[in-house]
Amino acid sequence: MRQPRELRSMIEDPTHGPEPAKVRRPFAEKLSARRRREVVAVLLFSGTPMFESAIPLSVFGVDRQDAGVPRYRLLACAGEEGPLRTTGGLELRAPYGLGALSRAGTVIVPAWRSITGQPPAPALAALRRAHSEGARIVGLCTGAFALGAAGLLDGRPATTHWMYAPTLAKRYPSVHVDPRELYVDDGDIMTSAGTAAGIDLCLHIVRQDHGPEAAGALARRLVLPSRRGPQPATAAATESQSRYFDRSLPEDIGADPLAEVVAWALEHLHEQFDVEQLAARAYMSRRTFDRRFRALTGSAPLQWLITQRVLQAQRLLEMSDYSVDEVAGRCGFRSPVALRGHFRRQLGASPAAYRAAYRARQQAAEATGRLRHGAETGRKAADHPVPRLPGQRGRTGL
Repeated sequence: MRQPRELRSMIEDPTHGPEPAKVRRPFAEKLSARRRREVVAVLLFSGTPMFESAIPLSVFGVDRQDAGVPRYRLLACAGEEGPLRTTGGLELRAPYGLGALSRAGTVIVPAWRSITGQPPAPALAALRRAHSEGARIVGLCTGAFALGAAGLLDGRPATTHWMYAPTLAKRYPSVHVDPRELYVDDGDIMTSAGTAAGIDLCLHIVRQDHGPEAAGALARRLVLPSRRGPQPATAAATESQSRYFDRSLPEDIGADPLAEVVAWALEHLHEQFDVEQLAARAYMSRRTFDRRFRALTGSAPLQWLITQRVLQAQRLLEMSDYSVDEVAGRCGFRSPVALRGHFRRQLGASPAAYRAAYRARQQAAEATGRLRHGAETGRKAADHPVPRLPGQRGRTGL
């Protein structure tokens, strides 16, 4: 039976209709008998940041059974010949090699050194073999590029640091990249956004394996929120990395013919224009423009344009006293209602509530700064008391 035209258009471009629900897939294969779910292998490469590499090592490599956190067995594995150089020129020597991945039920790639380079072929083969034998494969931040190079993200939803999401989408066109999510759980394949979102995904894995109490105990030990990221359907709002977006363009956009059109759009967000007008400026049909734009930025042009308008509104709400209606007009929205709907979907709050919360945080920070300044002034006065005049008794002071 042929689908209605409107339904087909929503499937081809989800920005024309409600966002599809994320469905978590079951594990593709039964876990091999030689693999153990409690064994976590962390695949390390040279040239990767120390912080990202240390996240899974800390979460899964420290015995916290006294705090009610079940113990994992950690295998730190070198993905290439060592020593492995990391942030600050430090050199690491991993106790295990790629062979140890054959025992792990969870394999984590905390980072990959280059968003344009190809990881070593033996490491990619080991990742594919682990996945085929039922292991859970996890990519934190730029680790998603290693999973993409191994072909494990084909046809799947994934995320990475918002700054690298367009490059991931362009490099691996079959991957459904969502730069808004802190992490994406697709069953046997998981990916996270940058840096701190890797901790969120690791806590999610503990929650999935041992329940919310164990994850909460671990979060308390790490002095972290127990849960960020995708929430149950009953939750009022969802944490995302959308609030951290800026207007940066993909690193390789400068040489593309669409760069001028994209730059023009960013400079004229206060005007009302649509994707048809952008396509006309690029001298392309709408269909060709949509395809070229998605390949360049990793996003449909309509969704990209809405996101940029919301980001502009976010800045105006923070830095100006314009009313919500005025902000809507200065950001190219046709009505305040349109602004409110898109703003809530992207940032999880109404424009008025966002402004109130932002200003409350600013006032609290200023109050804290004044208290610290007063305390510092008091300490300096105690260290350098006002000298007494000759014959003066008792307390001194002005």
